[in-house]
Formats: sequence, C-alpha cells, structure tokens
Amino acid sequence: MRRDSIFYQLFRQSPTLLFDLLPQPPANAQNYIFESIEVKETAFRIDGVFLPPNPAGIVYFCEVQFQLDELLYKRMKSR
Repeated sequence: MRRDSIFYQLFRQSPTLLFDLLPQPPANAQNYIFESIEVKETAFRIDGVFLPPNPAGIVYFCEVQFQLDELLYKRMKSR
C-alpha cells in the first residue's frame, strides 16, 4: 500500500497540522515527530504516525483518504 505523498510531505514539514484539527490537542503538540511506519503483517503501511516526545504520551495514527472509498471504515474495523 502506498502512502499519499502530498499529505506525507505536509505532515513531515509541519507535524502540528494534525493537531490543528483536534478539538483538544495535546499541550506538547509541537514536540511530536511524524513518521510513516510499516506494520509487520503482509506489508500494511499506515500513512503516518505522530510519535510523542516521551514514551508515556499518546500516539496518533493518521490515515488519509483522498479518494472516495465506501469500504474504507469496514476494512479498518476488520484489522
């Protein structure tokens, strides 16, 4: 699965963009690191993961859907 390169570049350059969309962003949002991480399963790649500055923080997973896909949520639930 390929990641969406437009959003990858946007989040890579400015990880705080995701937190601008959240009603209650974490206080340390500016310290998060954005990565694209492949999960060891038959090569399932998440578009992005926002890693907290400390191990006890919340990890945010980001999946960008740029095209209409009626089965997207059904596939996400089945994993």
